Amino acid sequence: MNAHLKNIMLWVVLFIVAILLWSLFKGPSQSSEDMKYTDFLESVEDGRVAEVTLTGSDSGYEIEGKLRDKDSRGQQKSFTTYAPPDDSLIATLRAEGVVLTAQKPKDSPYLFTLLSWAPMLLLIGIWIFFMRQMQSGGNKALSFGKSKAKLSSSQGRKVTFKDVAGVDEAKEELQEIIEFLKEPQKFQKLGGKIPKGVLLMGPPGTGKTLLARAISGEANVPFFSISGSDFVEMFVGVGASRVRDLFEQGKKNAPCIVFIDEIDAVGRHRGAGLGGGHDEREQTLNQLLVEMDGFESNEGVILIAATNRPDVLDPALLRPCRFDRRVVVARPDVRGREGILKVHTRKIPMAEDVDLSILARGTPGFCGADLASLVNEAALNAARYSKKVVEMTDFELSKDKVLMGKERKSLILSDEEKRNTAFHEAGHTLVAVLHPKGDPIHKVTIIPRGMALGTTQQLPVDERHTYTRDFLDGQLVVMMGGRVAEEIFLDQLTTGAGNDI
Repeated sequence: MNAHLKNIMLWVVLFIVAILLWSLFKGPSQSSEDMKYTDFLESVEDGRVAEVTLTGSDSGYEIEGKLRDKDSRGQQKSFTTYAPPDDSLIATLRAEGVVLTAQKPKDSPYLFTLLSWAPMLLLIGIWIFFMRQMQSGGNKALSFGKSKAKLSSSQGRKVTFKDVAGVDEAKEELQEIIEFLKEPQKFQKLGGKIPKGVLLMGPPGTGKTLLARAISGEANVPFFSISGSDFVEMFVGVGASRVRDLFEQGKKNAPCIVFIDEIDAVGRHRGAGLGGGHDEREQTLNQLLVEMDGFESNEGVILIAATNRPDVLDPALLRPCRFDRRVVVARPDVRGREGILKVHTRKIPMAEDVDLSILARGTPGFCGADLASLVNEAALNAARYSKKVVEMTDFELSKDKVLMGKERKSLILSDEEKRNTAFHEAGHTLVAVLHPKGDPIHKVTIIPRGMALGTTQQLPVDERHTYTRDFLDGQLVVMMGGRVAEEIFLDQLTTGAGNDI
């Protein structure tokens, strides 16, 4: 509840309290006295009753009236009584000259009672509400040491290895973890111990978190996920308490997977912080080391962590019996990129001219997140022009946008600058075509994108992991081809070759 709503509720409570106090201490203008029916009849016979109001029903009359007698303030005394059914009562009252008033029976006395008690009930309800708010606030204060790990629901959409592509070696290495979670007795009866921890290492966007979810989906076990930064708070000892609580939850739900993303937030080298041995982050790491080494082989709780900075992790975290396995999740090769594109285009209607192998060859160095962004941009571009299917041109435009940026259609270029750019790109193209060891030309354009006024794209035939001197010399020749073309055909040099140099 925010502060503004609390202020409103406070004013409402004060207003209700003021009304209740006013109604309690104001006092009635005329006090009504309960009178016995016998005394009422005697008062009628003595001529002391001035007027009455009869509220009749089958069971009797409710009588409210006034006496001719006056109180100390000079006002007529009021009274109330109840009379049984009596046909002669009205005749007696008329004979004594009493003013009669009749009204319909009341619907329900309980309704009026409830309405009269409504303000008090409302006040009690608001008081209970505020008390529960205070208790929940106290529980929050006491729950700092509770783990913030989220338990993935088994009813939601499961991620399996079919949703992961481009990391076949990592999937094979993690297959043993899945088999242990499915059949732990298979390994335990031979005395084997499953790895207590698996560390996924690789550049950002390569699918480390997706792999962990796929392991959970394949094994069909509970999956706890938490970030490394969720352990550390401003209060000393909170991180260590959260680590204990996290592993307690894991043991209760065993067999299960505990996944810590970005573990380098708490797993850095000890002794490097400003707080020395009492640093909060180092206490959290110490507790994590103790909990990991305390696992037993039959508990079925496996810790999986992901990081793109394995070089900064503490050596004690990487020793055997803690993170036994280190799985490298590298950037995908050309076949891996094609597989990732197939995964992300399963639910996208594509035209017949779409060739994912060409897209995979034209995106060297792309990770899984980059390829997912490429497919999404292509679908958005097709929807922008109200197309029913996504065409190859949409993928090409998306690739150029991801690589270099959006087209700068608003950039004003003179005809001379366009002509210079055309000669420059033609020089790149001509040298690339004539060079015997150069990659084939894929596309040439003089449409400005990002920081470039034009571009010449080559499409590698094969994935290269090592480079020969001839290939690198050829790349230099192609890069300088634009500048040489300017010098030969334009008789002048421009700054357009700055990025090439």
